[in-house]
Amino acid sequence: MKKLFSFKNLWLLLLAGFLITSCENEDDGAQRQAAGSSDDIGNIVEVAQDTDALSSLVAAVLKADELENTDLVGTLSGDGPFTVFAPTNDAFTALLGSLEGFDSLEDFDTDEEKELLVKILTYHVVAGVAAQSGDLSDGQAITTVQGEDVIIRLDGGVFVQDKTEDLAEVIIPDVQASNGVVHVVNKVLIPQEVLDALNGEEEEEGTLVDLVVETEALSILEAAVIKAGLVETLNSEGPFTVFAPTNDAFVALLDLLGDDYNSLDDFDTEEEMMLLKNVLLYHVIPAEIFAADLAPGTVGTAFSGNELEIIASGESFVIGDATEVNANITGIDFTASNGVAHTIDKVLLPQAALDFVAEMNLKTIVEIAVETDDLSLLVEALIQADAGLVEGLSGEGPFTVFAPTNQAFQDLLDALGPDYHSISDFDTPGEKELLTKVLTYHVVAGVAAFSTDLFDGQTITTLQGEDVGVNIKNGTVHIEDATDTNATVVMPDVEASNGVVHVINKVLLPQEVLDLLVPSLPNIVELAQSVDDLSLLVEALIQADAGLVEVLSGDGPFTVFAPTNDAFQDLLDALGPDYHSIQDFDTPAEKELLATVLTYHVVAGAAVASDELFNHQELETVQGESLFVILNHGVFIKDKTTDKAEVIAADNLASNGIVHIIDKILLPQEVLDALAPPSH
Repeated sequence: MKKLFSFKNLWLLLLAGFLITSCENEDDGAQRQAAGSSDDIGNIVEVAQDTDALSSLVAAVLKADELENTDLVGTLSGDGPFTVFAPTNDAFTALLGSLEGFDSLEDFDTDEEKELLVKILTYHVVAGVAAQSGDLSDGQAITTVQGEDVIIRLDGGVFVQDKTEDLAEVIIPDVQASNGVVHVVNKVLIPQEVLDALNGEEEEEGTLVDLVVETEALSILEAAVIKAGLVETLNSEGPFTVFAPTNDAFVALLDLLGDDYNSLDDFDTEEEMMLLKNVLLYHVIPAEIFAADLAPGTVGTAFSGNELEIIASGESFVIGDATEVNANITGIDFTASNGVAHTIDKVLLPQAALDFVAEMNLKTIVEIAVETDDLSLLVEALIQADAGLVEGLSGEGPFTVFAPTNQAFQDLLDALGPDYHSISDFDTPGEKELLTKVLTYHVVAGVAAFSTDLFDGQTITTLQGEDVGVNIKNGTVHIEDATDTNATVVMPDVEASNGVVHVINKVLLPQEVLDLLVPSLPNIVELAQSVDDLSLLVEALIQADAGLVEVLSGDGPFTVFAPTNDAFQDLLDALGPDYHSIQDFDTPAEKELLATVLTYHVVAGAAVASDELFNHQELETVQGESLFVILNHGVFIKDKTTDKAEVIAADNLASNGIVHIIDKILLPQEVLDALAPPSH
C-alpha cells in the first residue's frame, strides 16, 4: 500500500490544518437547492451530481463503490433521511496534497485504500435525521455512519470538528434533497480510525528531538534545545511530555524582552545560558501525558522545584506559568518514541525567569521618565526646578512617584495664564521654589507603594510635607490633592530599580501652592469676560439685574455650564422677532425669566470636573431643577427640552470653580411653561 503520510506531513497536517479556500462560484447547483429555487428536488446523490463544486465528492463515492459489497450511491439514494457534510473539490484537493503518493482519487486503487476511503466518506454521513443548520447547537456531538462522532461548533458561523485540530466550516448550509439535507463544508473530515491507520504507516518513530527537528514551525525551539545542551536529555529514554512553543511564541518572547534580545544568539552570558536551559526544562514533564489525560491541577516539571498549572478552559485546557497570561494548546498528542508533545502559543516562564528579566531591565525613576515621551515635561520640570531632584530620584530610594503626563503639565500652564507658556517660564528663584513644591508633592519617600498596596480613603504624606489621598472607584485609582479635581492613575505600577511610578493625568497641587496661585486665577465672571465667545453670557448676567455677577464673583465653589454666543443667538432666533438682542429682555418679567434661565446653568457647592461626571448623573442647579449628564462619544447635558447641549470646552479653571462651555442654552421646565403656557 502507498505510504499515506510521511511523519512530517502528518505533523504538519495536524498542526497547520488543511489550507482550504472557500468554495468557488461554480457551486450554483447547491446555491439553487439551498435557496429552494428548484421545483423538482433530487436525492442527495443527484444533488451532488448537479453541483460542479461537489464533483470530487461524487468521484470519491464512485471510487469507494468499486469495493466489493460497498454501495454508497445506492445507500445515499435511498429513503433516508440523511444529513451529509459534503466537502468541496478544493477540500479534496487539499487532502490529496497532504497524502504522499496520491495525486488523484484514482490512486485509491487497492482494496485497503478503498476501504480507507469508505471510512472517510461515511464519517461525513449522519443517518436517521435531516438536521437543518438551525437544529444544530454549540458543542453538539453527532454520531456518523462511520461510527465516530463529529462535534458542532457555533462561533461566528457553523463549524464541524473532526479528530484533527482544524475545523471544517459550513459554507453553504441547508441544501435540500428529497431524502435529507446537505451542508457543504470546506474540509474533508478525518475520523480517529483513519488517523490511527495513517500513524500506523510510520515504520519507525523518532525521539522528541527528531519530532522537533522535522517540524518547521518548531525550528526556534530546535535551536534553543541545541544551544542549551538539552539534545541528549530529550533523546533519552523518558518518557516525557513536552509543551512545545511555536516559532511565533519565541518571536513574541524576544519582542517582549526588548531591543537587547533579537535572537537566541543574544543569550550569551553564563547567567543567560542557564536561564534559557531552565526555561526549556520548565516545558518538560517527566511523564507521558496525552490530551485525554490532562486534568486541572499542578504538575511538576524538569526544572526542579517549579510547577505548571493545568487549567480547564471550555472543553480544553490552558497552561499556566508564573505570568498572568496562559498558554493555549494549539496541537495535541504528537507522539515520539520517548514521549508526547503538545504545541502551545506561548513560551512558558518560571518565576526565576521573571525575576531575572525584571532585575536586568529595571531602570531608575529618572531613567524611566527620560525614556517615556509622555513624561518629557516632568523631566524638564525636574531640571528647571534646580533643586537636586534629578539626583535625588536617581538615588537608592525607595520612592513612590505620581508622574503627571505632558498634557497634565500643559493643562496647568494653560490654567496659570498668559505668563506661563512653558516650563522654562518658571525662571525666577520664587517660581523655581514654587515648582519644587509642586514636584515634591508628587513624591513619597521611603516606600515603593504599588497599586495593590493602596486602599480607598488612604492618606499618604509626600516629600513636600502635605498629604495626598487615595480614592478607588470601580478598580481605578484616583489621587486627591488640595483642589476639587482628582488625578486619575492612567498607568499604574511602572516598576523602577529604586521604586515605582504611577502615571497620572493631572498635576497635583498642595494647599501651600494653591494659596500662592489662586489669586492669579480669575473668578468665573472674570474668566467669562476674558473669552470672546462668552460675551453674550456676560451681557446676560448684567441684563438680568439679579446680582448674578456678584454671586459668581464670590467664594463658590460653582460649576457653570456656559453657553456660547451662537447658543444665545439660537435662543433669540427661536423667541421670534421681538428678541434681537439680550437688551430686549427689558421688562421686570423678562429679566426674571432671563435670571431663571441663567441660574439653571449653575451648580453651587462643587467644582465638578469633566472626569468626575458619569452617565445619567443628576446635577441640581441653583434655579432648582436638575440637569442630567449623558456620556456618549462626548459629554452632553440634558435639560427639559428634547435637544441636548454638548460640552465643547471642558474644565476651564477659575478661582471659585470650574466652567464647561456648551453649545446650547439650557431651558428648565419653569421657563418652557412661561414661554408656552398651557391653553385653557
